[in-house]
Amino acid sequence: MALAKSLWRNRQLIMQMSKREVVGRYKGSAMGLAWSFFNPVFMLAVYTFVFSEIFKSRWGGAGGGDTKTQFAVVLFVGMIVLNLFSEVINRAPEVILSNVNYVKKVVFPIEILPVIAMGVALFHSLISLGVLLAAFVLFNGYLHWTVIFAPLVLLPLVILTTGLAWMLASLGVFLRDVGQTIGIITTVLMFLSPVFYPVTAVPVGFRPFIMANPLTFIIEQARDVLIWGHLPNWAGLGVYTLAAIAVVWAGYAWFQKTRKGFADVL
Repeated sequence: MALAKSLWRNRQLIMQMSKREVVGRYKGSAMGLAWSFFNPVFMLAVYTFVFSEIFKSRWGGAGGGDTKTQFAVVLFVGMIVLNLFSEVINRAPEVILSNVNYVKKVVFPIEILPVIAMGVALFHSLISLGVLLAAFVLFNGYLHWTVIFAPLVLLPLVILTTGLAWMLASLGVFLRDVGQTIGIITTVLMFLSPVFYPVTAVPVGFRPFIMANPLTFIIEQARDVLIWGHLPNWAGLGVYTLAAIAVVWAGYAWFQKTRKGFADVL
């Protein structure tokens, strides 16, 4: 209840600070916010060229994937999910350290700082998702109606990642090595997630390790609704959501219990 009340009470502040951070990231550049659009467009173009013309890759498993551009589009879905997760997780250990002035202000709700990081990541993910859908229409001439379930598929990951961000934001204050460690972990997760390959390509003996990755299920579900036109696995999403709620509750509780020591350390 305290978590829900805090988010609702500070909703306008979260929106304003998220907007300010997005605008500030591109402040001073000639193209400004347009970079948030051109970056995913450029990356998708590179993926399409490299994997279709150089590697001549094809995506096996459900959906076929026998067109030249299919591999790049399917890969891009995995990158959207991965970037949403990694952008927040990589930044979380530094989010308090880079806002020391807020910690000193008793009236400022510092628990919203990881939420703001999530808001910024969501903005970039939505832009990338728009680029993906536009590319899918350009390459195939249609969209699957199941794309309407994309927000429901990503929601459990957003909840889970926010909970982890609260934990890491707190740990980053007391253990400065956390930031370096998380960078290594997210890099490892990139290769242990089915971003560049389908789960069916993994040897059977190693699949349990890949499936234990919290990104695997969401990536597969996102591809189902966006690329293959399949309905989500509602039972799996339900279990994942319950686990994510437990993580976000634990993360928020940990953050609130340890925040009293932030000022002393900083």
